[in-house]
Amino acid sequence: MKKVIVGLSGGVDSSVSALLLKEQGYDVVGLFMKNWHDESVTISEDCPWLDDSNDAMLIAQKIGIPFQTVDLSKQYYSRIINYMFNEYEKGRTPNPDILCNREIKFDIFLEIAINLGADYIATGHYCQIEKTYNDDKEIYRLLAGRDKNKDQSYFLCQLNQEQLSKSIFPIGHMKKSEVRDLAKRNNLVTADKKDSQGLCFVGKVKLPDFLKQRLIPKKGYVIKINDELKFPEIDISDKISEHELAILSDPFSFSSDDGEVIGEHNGAYYFTIGQRKGLNIGGFKDPLFVIETDVSKNLVYVGMGESHPALFRKALFVNSNDIHWVREDLEIYENESLKVQFRIRYRQPIQSGTIYNFKKGLYILFENPISSVTSGQFVSWYLKDELIGSGVIN
Repeated sequence: MKKVIVGLSGGVDSSVSALLLKEQGYDVVGLFMKNWHDESVTISEDCPWLDDSNDAMLIAQKIGIPFQTVDLSKQYYSRIINYMFNEYEKGRTPNPDILCNREIKFDIFLEIAINLGADYIATGHYCQIEKTYNDDKEIYRLLAGRDKNKDQSYFLCQLNQEQLSKSIFPIGHMKKSEVRDLAKRNNLVTADKKDSQGLCFVGKVKLPDFLKQRLIPKKGYVIKINDELKFPEIDISDKISEHELAILSDPFSFSSDDGEVIGEHNGAYYFTIGQRKGLNIGGFKDPLFVIETDVSKNLVYVGMGESHPALFRKALFVNSNDIHWVREDLEIYENESLKVQFRIRYRQPIQSGTIYNFKKGLYILFENPISSVTSGQFVSWYLKDELIGSGVIN
């Protein structure tokens, strides 16, 4: 009998995952990971870890599986929290949930599970794994979840073949409504529990309060830029050059002389591209959006309206060191290109574009301009429903 250790989070998705695996005849163990202790920055009623732990234990008892807890807070702080602070300090916007999956759930947790004799780990992610073969070599395909509204393949975009070979996603073929119905039919206490929100394992946080733990508030100016800007005029009908792609991927850059000072802020590193809330500046016809930050000079540049041209780009760049291929056998070589679908954030509808690979890294040229392309975030690329690679946006 194959042994599976399920990451029981105290939510309905992992609960049903454990139930299904038990029904399928696996030797199932539930393991709750506690990765955060400081509740001073969390909106505690939205993500009380103690309640989650109790719910996970009740689920294990209901299903009839062994239950354990493990404290990984030191590893989480060193691998995720430190990374977050370093990125924000540089004026970049990290995605800790993707790092959490790569560094914690499918690395440390996986190692613990293997040491406990498990053949696989399982989580409640809405995505699917399909095993195939290429020249007699096993290949694991990471596929989107059947429920397109809940597809979480983006959050797993940094996983590798070894990690996928040891993973099971029991609810990837189901819709969220089906998961809740199954939980209700089996009287699971998590059946009607709200989905968790916010930072992976920390919960819903007030981000400025969270960042103030290490990034000291300091007053700076908010500068409004007018909308009389234009994209670089580049003909992309013929073969596009690396230099032209570099121009298209560069965001607009400004200086304090390019606009008017309309207010103050408490630290440029608290803001991200495309942000609307938190500026606390009114009196304009349309909402203000952050279009650039300069952490070295502590300046925040804003534009009026969601169609402000500085919010948009036609391409993005990923440094060679930040490129990750889930399907290494599909990696393109230098000076090659590949038409793909991609997304730059979780809820973004899938986009179309072309990858161009060069020695310094790869560019993705968009079929249509995209708003709020943000340094530090991840871009993931797909062939149809299969996620084949990802990278950190420069």
